[in-house]
Amino acid sequence: MDDAQVHFEVMARRKHGAPWTLQLATEDRGRAVETAEEMLADGRCVAVKVTKETLDEETREFKTVTILNKGAPDQGKPKKPLEDVEPLCVSPQDLYTIHAREVIGRLLEAWLARHHATPFELLHSADLIERLDASGMDLQHAIQKVAIPEAQARGIGVHEIMRSFHRLVQSAIDRVLKDSSKGVLPKLEPATFAAVAEKLTGHAERHYLLGAGVAGHMGGATSWPDKVNRLLDLADAAPQSPQARALAFHVLEEPLAEVLGGRGALIELLGEGLDLGGALAAMTRLAASDIVESLVNIDPAVSAMMPPITGAAARLANWLDGPHFPKVRTAVARRVLDELTGPRRLRPADPEGEIALLRALAMALTAAAGRILTLEEVQEAFIARSRMLVRSDFIESLLGNDRSAFGEVEALLYLAENIAGLANKRQASRWIAANVSALRFETDICSGADTAATKLAALARLQQLVARAGFVPEESGPIVNQIGLVGARVESEAQLITALVRADAPVVNRLTYLLKLASGQAAPLGPVADRAKAEALKLMRSPQAREALTQSPDGLERVRSLMQTAGLAA
Repeated sequence: MDDAQVHFEVMARRKHGAPWTLQLATEDRGRAVETAEEMLADGRCVAVKVTKETLDEETREFKTVTILNKGAPDQGKPKKPLEDVEPLCVSPQDLYTIHAREVIGRLLEAWLARHHATPFELLHSADLIERLDASGMDLQHAIQKVAIPEAQARGIGVHEIMRSFHRLVQSAIDRVLKDSSKGVLPKLEPATFAAVAEKLTGHAERHYLLGAGVAGHMGGATSWPDKVNRLLDLADAAPQSPQARALAFHVLEEPLAEVLGGRGALIELLGEGLDLGGALAAMTRLAASDIVESLVNIDPAVSAMMPPITGAAARLANWLDGPHFPKVRTAVARRVLDELTGPRRLRPADPEGEIALLRALAMALTAAAGRILTLEEVQEAFIARSRMLVRSDFIESLLGNDRSAFGEVEALLYLAENIAGLANKRQASRWIAANVSALRFETDICSGADTAATKLAALARLQQLVARAGFVPEESGPIVNQIGLVGARVESEAQLITALVRADAPVVNRLTYLLKLASGQAAPLGPVADRAKAEALKLMRSPQAREALTQSPDGLERVRSLMQTAGLAA
């Protein structure tokens, strides 16, 4: 059976007592199941189901098989649908609205991808309409997919709804074909664009007519970047008078937003060698190139994560920096958020690189918040992505098999510092607490080849990383205490403080090192720091120390500063 005659529908019940409503129709089984699982997990509905719809060649009707049904059972009878509810589209003009074009894009996704076209072009191009009409069952298939949920919502028979949609679609087709044959639709080139836009200003069907001219100019493109370049050629040639210029950019923005909203088009525009994370970074640079450029110049870590954009993408980025095409900026930013909240890994083979990339994206999108997205939307997206990073599968890939116990804790702290959300921070703290409390961690530290001073300094650095991770005290406290206890064992076995007190070294040097131990710089806070603090106080009271500090103003200043850090002086 032809693949085009099989599709999968995602149905959802928003609340108890509500009817099933169609959320997605696609030829991709995996995408349908993933969408249903995400909707249920995010609490956007109380129940979901995925059905496989197969067209019967004889009856021309679809046979339905449920392949997924999850969620709470219905607890109430749905309200009886109103018979007089009007459909969203009742005239050919209604098909040109943004919501109608989005539906057309979903229903004809595969056909549009094969023809490298957008819904905007299909609605304005006689050539594309004739191809769709001659393609066989694609149009019939699309009408049936949208008719079923419409019939359920309105309480009307499916066949009646289908007849209504057939009449509507045929009217729209006849309109475009008739206008094309009569020469009503303008033919555009950059040299004539301004004049045509000026002429159509004030015309009752100015958007439709100018859109037909723009679609015709796009039709000569051989690739998605070529389509973008052709649209930008027209933008460069836009009229200067306010009304005509507003009309021109309003019409140009619609196909541009649709091109940037398509996955295949974006990949071709940004470069096919990018993984998902690289593509998101490039999209962010496209939507907010001026802000990203500033961050790249300031932070080398961001620069390493943000791939350059060239060609048509760079040209479009220059336009998006200005006041034009706000819907295009939003379309690109929405794609970034959709992928961030989606199930796919950004860098499946490089978990540390994925964390670094997420940090760079967070910085860029937060800096651009208010211009392309709200700060709340950005935060919610990164909280959702962070939720994936504290799951066991990601943790296993991050830690691998060749890290030391100390290295595992370092990697987990790096992760914790770069995730968002209190619940995610809490989960990360549990992973870290389990690792530092494990016998392997203490054994590896104590039996390592490094000197005791080196080990204590490393443990102090771990405590500092815990403080930077953003844990609440109830989460960080046990981790800090456990690191301090491991440090106590290291110092006890080496008798470092005892040796330091008895060492034949200048008093100022011994006092300085004791204060570094006491302040958490050279040893972890806890028993080691407390003992060092006590020994430092004893040493400071000695006549030798007082005399040495009196004779060394620089040493006195260093000691005074360390005493303040250690909490021994005001």
